[in-house]
Amino acid sequence: MVATHYPSVQLGYSLSCEEHRPADLVRFARRAEEVGFTHAMISDHFHPWIDRQGNSPFVWSVLGGIAEATQRLHVATSVTCPILRYHPALIAHSAATIASMMPGRFMLGVGTGENLNEHIFGQHWPPYRQRAEMLQEAVGLIRQLWTGRLTTHYGKHYTVENARLYTLPDELPPIGVAAGGPHAAVLAGELGDALINFTPDPDVVKGFEEAGGRGKPRYVQLNVCWAEDEAEARRTAYEICPNVALKGELGQQLPDPRHFEQAVTMLSEDDVAEVIVCGPDPDRHLDAINKCVEAGYERVHVYQVGSDQEGFFEFYAREILPRLHQTRSATLAAD
Repeated sequence: MVATHYPSVQLGYSLSCEEHRPADLVRFARRAEEVGFTHAMISDHFHPWIDRQGNSPFVWSVLGGIAEATQRLHVATSVTCPILRYHPALIAHSAATIASMMPGRFMLGVGTGENLNEHIFGQHWPPYRQRAEMLQEAVGLIRQLWTGRLTTHYGKHYTVENARLYTLPDELPPIGVAAGGPHAAVLAGELGDALINFTPDPDVVKGFEEAGGRGKPRYVQLNVCWAEDEAEARRTAYEICPNVALKGELGQQLPDPRHFEQAVTMLSEDDVAEVIVCGPDPDRHLDAINKCVEAGYERVHVYQVGSDQEGFFEFYAREILPRLHQTRSATLAAD
């Protein structure tokens, strides 16, 4: 059941650019706001993980549509890699524009990326230590450009000459940093205004806090596949999103969806069902949310695998969000 000692838990919605077309993503963001999700996290990919996912629109165009279609929903990229495919000055410009279109409700989420998306211009895919160094310089440059002052920067990895951003939001967006291991947790704590993770690892929270992240927001993705029939949900999860069950560093190193197609043949339906909550039992969904919260992540964004997003929205509006609100209200009343 939902942990009563975390009354501030916020439930968000994950917008999968790998699965959905741009107009649908805008519509889903609007529905998430209507249903009562507090925030949405949207992926930033050039490729889907596997061909069956079938999409990968340009996230910055989609974000412009979401800005106009929503009024309250907070939105973040989860995550943008501003080190190879994007120059950090371009991301500074893009994020400042989106933050101006949704004042006070945009966060730039960044990370060291995956070879899958970042190799496309023929650049060498660096080892993690170099990518972390590049991210550190990139974030510093983004923040420098967000001052609105004329900027010239000759760094180890990036050059900017006589650049100035003229369109800036009244309130600069926070920068969340993704981390999935101990070294990245330290980097996120040193660089970020928030932590983003894709598994509820409490050690990452600990490392983040010890490196300067104490008291800052902590986001985690929860993978689910709601369907009226559990067997159907398991089949959908295995067909559409088996890549989340891959272990180790494959997700960062494989350069092509074809390679992920080959890698996931080693997985079974049971393997995928271990990391994706499948089926219509609300207690299983609530227990999974609770595990995220107990691990130290107070902001949980739920990724519904498959095409039935409306069924998912109705289920969460009926079975999940009211029970979270009841728990929060009871805890606050007791305090």
